[in-house]
Amino acid sequence: MEAVKEIVSNIKQKNLKPVYFLMGEESYYIDKISDFIAATVLTEEERGFNQMVLYGKETSVDDIVSNAKRFPMMAEHQVIVVKEAQELSRTIENLVSYVENPQPTTVLVICFKYKKLDKRKKLYKAVQKNGVLFESKKLYENQVADWIRKVLNGKKYQISPKASALLVEFLGTDLSRINNELEKLFLVVPQGSEITPAHIETHIGISKDYNNFELKKAIGERNITKASKIINYFAQNPKDNPFVLTVTLLNSFFTQLLQFHGLNDHSPKNVASALGVSPYFVNEYEVAAKNYPMKKVSSVISNLRELDLKGKGVNAQNISHSDLLKELLVKII
Repeated sequence: MEAVKEIVSNIKQKNLKPVYFLMGEESYYIDKISDFIAATVLTEEERGFNQMVLYGKETSVDDIVSNAKRFPMMAEHQVIVVKEAQELSRTIENLVSYVENPQPTTVLVICFKYKKLDKRKKLYKAVQKNGVLFESKKLYENQVADWIRKVLNGKKYQISPKASALLVEFLGTDLSRINNELEKLFLVVPQGSEITPAHIETHIGISKDYNNFELKKAIGERNITKASKIINYFAQNPKDNPFVLTVTLLNSFFTQLLQFHGLNDHSPKNVASALGVSPYFVNEYEVAAKNYPMKKVSSVISNLRELDLKGKGVNAQNISHSDLLKELLVKII
């Protein structure tokens, strides 16, 4: 994110602001920026007397202001990091008087995760005027693979499209969780290498052969033998392969396939852009489109919605995970 790069660049150049208000649904960048400030602004010797971490559950806005007004000891600045500040959401607006007239030698970092300030309120406007207001937004699922690639490029790694798809499928859009798994790979995969599905399976524990990604591909190819093997594996490992996730991913695939049928331009570039997928996977939609005409795709989507309700227990008591998976395969292929 360009906003993150700008904040980091300014801090490196000692162009500091008295208040950093970090808010939003995605915690990853909030943690990264606050950790960077805590590790960079003061020297190791200065931190003992001039750096403080407060927690929203254990403090109050008055305590934050009281500490922020102190002067640093034998240093140009003091740093105060308030973690879990969302716990102070009912009183956070009381911070406005301090932000309107902040202590110039204090760097106050507010980590306001999973929530946002009201743009109409005075605090929002005061932070915009005198500090840095950063909103960390959740990435859409189709943006996460590109984020993984950029992170890995920065660490001098590459990753195959299939490997990044596996990570997104199993870890979702939680960037902190994905980053933690990537850190494991950095310990065992030599720098400069391409991360493959085999690395994912060996070091993270995600099967490269028996997963929703491969099931989707097998169904698209109408490969009943392969799809049945994956379904059987899912039935034997229900905790690692929840039915609701399988149905959701297949519904997304067939919805995109419906879009594919509606396109006039089936060039790989246009398909990838319209469906929000990597060009690497366009061929899967081309194959599936030949096997599933538009009318059949509509029928499959309808069946998947019914199965989703059954998986959630609606009008389907005592149906086993295994039976649901078998019914899914029958109704699609």
